[in-house]
Amino acid sequence: MDNLEYKGYFGSVEYSKTDDCLVGKVLGMSKDSITYEGKDIAELKADFEAGIDSYIEGCEELGIKPRKAFSGSLNVRISSEIHSRVAMLAEKAGISINAFIKEALEERLHAFE
Repeated sequence: MDNLEYKGYFGSVEYSKTDDCLVGKVLGMSKDSITYEGKDIAELKADFEAGIDSYIEGCEELGIKPRKAFSGSLNVRISSEIHSRVAMLAEKAGISINAFIKEALEERLHAFE
């Protein structure tokens, strides 16, 4: 499924049977919730963009930095066995665990392109 995108934010597109309209929310915003709706895609997209603009303006008025949906920091829970294997392989490669995991994820993502 495609998502809406505006100013680095991504939003879902869903149909609400109850309200007979399209609805969505900005993805990855666990602390700030931005929702929007519309009768058609054009209206949904306009409300999505207005919601993002309003959020950014509100943050500026409060003197705070707007959160990005995906900050680039990710906590992953793995078994101690995998953790130790990653640590040993990273050390063998002469890189940090973070760099090792980043490279592994990039390789896996490229496989899907």
